Amino acid sequence: MESSPLISAGLPIALFIIMIGIGMTLTVRDFRLVAVYPKGMIVGTVAQILLMPLIAFALATLLAVPPAIAVGLVIIAACPGGTTSNLFVLLSRGNIALSIVLTVSASLITILTLPLFTNIALEFYMGTQETIVLPVWKTVGMLVGIVLFPVALGMVVRTRNPVLAKKAESVVSIFGGVVLAILIVGLIVGVRDQIWDLLKQAGPATILLNVAGIALGLLAGRVAGLTQRESLAVAVELGVKNGTIALMVTLTLLESSAMSIPAAVYGVLMFPIGFVLAMYGRSIIPQSSVKAPASPHAD
Repeated sequence: MESSPLISAGLPIALFIIMIGIGMTLTVRDFRLVAVYPKGMIVGTVAQILLMPLIAFALATLLAVPPAIAVGLVIIAACPGGTTSNLFVLLSRGNIALSIVLTVSASLITILTLPLFTNIALEFYMGTQETIVLPVWKTVGMLVGIVLFPVALGMVVRTRNPVLAKKAESVVSIFGGVVLAILIVGLIVGVRDQIWDLLKQAGPATILLNVAGIALGLLAGRVAGLTQRESLAVAVELGVKNGTIALMVTLTLLESSAMSIPAAVYGVLMFPIGFVLAMYGRSIIPQSSVKAPASPHAD
């Protein structure tokens, strides 16, 4: 279950480049709107931090999965959205500024909540109590290096050379799509000898968790009166998780290969499901609405 070079080295580099391109599509006004109209940020953060782990507890109990798988399912549910979610939001024409804010805020909050839910799951399903602590500065450094810095760099490029930024937008989408396709193939090839066993052990629970997260995001967005672009951003953030953190917790801190199975399966399945969501977003949100000035009341 160890990360392949494709993931450990290639993905961060590709994401850095993609995040620069995403930054070229943003302005300070986009983030100001998220702050002035924080409903999307509040809905998305609460759903990620609280509701997703509760759904995982419910699924693990209803499906009667083995204890180690149950703990692993709660861990992946309690993880924040990964930086890859920002790319999926770009591809789906969702609200990218909101997606980035949710990625950063949830990642920082889960420094506290992920250990909490993990310890509850360990005690509930396995009758044990272990204390885990996420490396705070490593988590913050990852966010700054792969999210904040390249996005800020892209925004500077847009400010100084808007013509170049406009030309780069379509290139970023194409490059991002290619990176995701390669990543899916790489993940499947990496676990090809184990894929059927993994799917049998954790497939139904992880698929239901992923679909439930996406459905929760779309439903919560509609109930809260969010725009389609905001709702898509929330749905993607709930569906595309930071599997690297989950693998770090299960393999490094808990030293359990069994607990890492849900994270490994989720890490493979979330990409094709995310592609479907991206295509859905592109079918309901016209390109013109993305190009138009941001508005809290329009898609």
